[in-house]
Amino acid sequence: MDPDLAFVLHDGVPEEAGRIVDSGLGASNENAAPLHEVERLSCFARKPSGELIGGAVGRTWGECCELQQLWVDSAHRRRGVASELVRRFEARARERGCRTFYLETFSFQAPGLYRRLGYEVGLELRGFRPGVVKYVMVKRADAAPTP
Repeated sequence: MDPDLAFVLHDGVPEEAGRIVDSGLGASNENAAPLHEVERLSCFARKPSGELIGGAVGRTWGECCELQQLWVDSAHRRRGVASELVRRFEARARERGCRTFYLETFSFQAPGLYRRLGYEVGLELRGFRPGVVKYVMVKRADAAPTP
């Protein structure tokens, strides 16, 4: 290691340094894998007025589909909106050739919903705060949702 290097810690991320790291990592990743093949995917729920009340956002790459965000306005929860968003999101991903679906969720978010939709816990991470668990959940295309 070069003895003249200086290592500086920050409690945040300086904007310019963060941009340089992001750019360098992006270039390195692009050289290693065909990331230009990653395609964004989304599904939204709207009221007749056009008001957005929920959405599923993610991406597909090869046979894999990642659900990165799922949100439903609190006034419309527990009415099947989230389940329908995920089903339609997955259906489009299947049309793109996806067979493996994955996501991350915390214990205070929607792991029960995802289990009912056929996802299984692949990894549990503890230590955030008492009672908070982060799950990485996976579903194969042939997995059937729980009734």
